Amino acid sequence: MLHKTCTCAILILLALFAAQTASAQSMLLEGERIIPGDGSPAIDNAALLVERGAITRIGRKGDIALPAGGARLDLDGKTVMPAIISTHVHPGFQKGLTYLAENFKRETILDDLNRALYSGVSTVMSLGIETGDVMFQIRADQAEGRVGGARLLLAGRGIGAPNAGPGNAIYSSFTYEVTTVDQIRRAVQEQAARKVDIIKIWVDDRGGRAPRLPIPLALAAIDEAHKQGLKIAAHIFYHDDAVALAEAGIDAFAHLVRDREMSDGLIASMLRHKVYVVPTLNAPERSAHGSPPAWVDEPYLAGLLSDTVSQEVVVRIRNSFFGRDATEVARRQQGYAILQRSLAKLAAAGAQIVLGPDTGLEDLIFGYAEQKELGLMVEAGMTPSQAIVAATSRAAQFVGLSDRGTLAPGKRADLLILDANPLDDIRNTRRIAKLYLAGAEVDRAAIKASLTRAAANDRK
Repeated sequence: MLHKTCTCAILILLALFAAQTASAQSMLLEGERIIPGDGSPAIDNAALLVERGAITRIGRKGDIALPAGGARLDLDGKTVMPAIISTHVHPGFQKGLTYLAENFKRETILDDLNRALYSGVSTVMSLGIETGDVMFQIRADQAEGRVGGARLLLAGRGIGAPNAGPGNAIYSSFTYEVTTVDQIRRAVQEQAARKVDIIKIWVDDRGGRAPRLPIPLALAAIDEAHKQGLKIAAHIFYHDDAVALAEAGIDAFAHLVRDREMSDGLIASMLRHKVYVVPTLNAPERSAHGSPPAWVDEPYLAGLLSDTVSQEVVVRIRNSFFGRDATEVARRQQGYAILQRSLAKLAAAGAQIVLGPDTGLEDLIFGYAEQKELGLMVEAGMTPSQAIVAATSRAAQFVGLSDRGTLAPGKRADLLILDANPLDDIRNTRRIAKLYLAGAEVDRAAIKASLTRAAANDRK
């Protein structure tokens, strides 16, 4: 009980401090490099004025006057970009070394949201592995300023054919199981009535363990979601499902096609129908190594991990690469290469790629997974600028948040201040100097202290 009380108290204080600071003063950032987040060129030796939590002016250093009573922040040598938005997460299941349905409680979810925020992620969308009221209550409490952490958006309960929902058996009962058009329409209607932010469906056969969701049922879900004014995302695996869904008006693919490289025809259809795609590279990349890859020891990424979870979790992640069957690793490498080629083709074609690593699967730690995913996207063929767009302006567009995701006058001042330029090396998004939400600095040291206490409590 003490852990719950301490964590919630810190979150409340952080939220109140942020609100008071944002409304109390102006802030002028000078000397930094600004990456707008929309793909437009960076602005060197820049100045950015924040007033009442929003960006009001952007120019060159020395061109913008500091309002009376405001604060000046000298950022020579720093880079400022929009805070990161992650569109495919599943909070609340990992607590220390355990990964259980019983962990899906308020304090575990809040710890995950704090991990994300500590690592520069301002907003996350939980994509369909949810049950009960706890996530809806957290979302409401955030709206009222009662708790902090990364802002939480929801898909509510996901929808699929019998036994075709999320992969881990611990949350198999969380989803709708439907076999008729009427059932899938009612499921969409029920979640719409709960004011979810998006609808999630599972379409594939989950490796043969379940029937595929018949395309007529998927089409009914798409139609019903759009009638309710909601986007709809599909968990996919097979190329032929993706072709049918793109033509039917699906809004997003929650994964890349995995049975073959995405064809030019499918990509053209996705462009024509403006389908977003969430690559989710973390889990398949992790399975494609027979020894610890270089990113395990990358200092800034490893630092974010060790700051937010116990040392036992860090050790388990490292040790997970040992003892793997070489034949299976080679097979996984071939499968991952398919994803890399598809993503490179999508990026070259100008597809609507958004960041969303499937964070919250076991040992895909919040914040850490997003930062690693950015590196994997660039390794697969995206430019650093494209990866940043996927994590900022386009992700904001996808989740329906028009007030953030870009550094421009009128936008909310959610600012990630970095010690080095991620356009030179995307891994520099991990070198976080400061983070601001609505113009108020996030107390990352307090978040780290809270998570350290949580990790110690998890060992008991």
